[in-house]
Amino acid sequence: MTDADLILVGGGLASGLLALRLQHARPDLKVLVLESGPTLGGNHTWSFHDDDLTADQHALMAPLVAHRWPSQSVRFPAFERRLTAGYNSVTSDRFHAVLTEQLPDRIRLNTAVQSISPTQVVLADGTTLTAPAVIDATGFRPHPGLQIRFQSFLGLELRFAEPHGLDAPVIMDATTPQDGGYRFTYLLPFTDTTMLVEDTGYVDDRALDLAELEARISRYCAQRGWRIVEEVRREHGVLPITLDGDIDLLWTGVTVPRIGLAGNFFHPTTGYSLPDAARVADLIAALPQLTSAAILAALQTHAKTLWRDQRFFRALNRMLFLAGEQDQRWRVMQRFYQLPEPLIERFYAGQTTAADKLRILAGKPPVPVAQALSALLRKPRPNPRPMELS
Repeated sequence: MTDADLILVGGGLASGLLALRLQHARPDLKVLVLESGPTLGGNHTWSFHDDDLTADQHALMAPLVAHRWPSQSVRFPAFERRLTAGYNSVTSDRFHAVLTEQLPDRIRLNTAVQSISPTQVVLADGTTLTAPAVIDATGFRPHPGLQIRFQSFLGLELRFAEPHGLDAPVIMDATTPQDGGYRFTYLLPFTDTTMLVEDTGYVDDRALDLAELEARISRYCAQRGWRIVEEVRREHGVLPITLDGDIDLLWTGVTVPRIGLAGNFFHPTTGYSLPDAARVADLIAALPQLTSAAILAALQTHAKTLWRDQRFFRALNRMLFLAGEQDQRWRVMQRFYQLPEPLIERFYAGQTTAADKLRILAGKPPVPVAQALSALLRKPRPNPRPMELS
């Protein structure tokens, strides 16, 4: 007798969305989510644009969305621009609350896992759980099949003494000092006096100097006259940005299906993972048979199709990281955000057309021409500091 029809190891975004999708689409299935920590989702904020999801996916996400805005903006040294696409954020607190309410008997918190195989999970206390399907959703791990650089960030949710004056997110403020990579400040105004202020860098090294990032945020707020009275919450981490790799090698020898960052399901350039998590949840929920073998085969096919479709994004990443000086990388993004808004929306949704690609590459590159061409064509060096990402 099995303990569940499907066991999900890890209680992050991809795992939670899949469990929620299966609850709606196939409520007869017994799904078990195992999370090593005390809450689902850790300590994160996930965001997405309106056009990133289908209508059905928006319906799934609706109870999870903690904040929604009808527009967003970007800031660069040469211009500021408001984009009319809607923007949404899911907080880990909301994520945990909704899933534990809707799936009360399907979640086990504070449950450490010792090992996993296609049909069983051995817990740290020696207990063995069995199911026809086990899925690994434990997060990203470096692999010889991937050449990556990093998007590192520290986000502080702050309360200010007076209203901050923002009515919509600033998804990139690249007027901030450029030190060691492409850097920008990301702003999510939750209320008139509270806001997530995040310092983000596209950098070559994953090391996080949290004290320096905190100082950068303090200077940024002071320059705008925002007087901080309380730090409500903080989050930090490092996301992979893919430059190149071997997708076949990445899946060679894999026996347990992987989703989320563990399966390389994220936007190669932006690092956004929620849209891919929703698509993978739909893919698995639609399978006629939920066994590890069937899920693994479907995910491998999906991953290899994505890899081919995302070749252009990886080429742009090489241009961003390998062409020109580190503190001039912002010029690539400044040029991109002057393009038509529908193109920008398709880029974030991972639906860039052939015409879009020509438009993005047309004209004089914002970095030296020879270096831009070299970056587009060459293979990057091995990953610096190949360590676990957080």
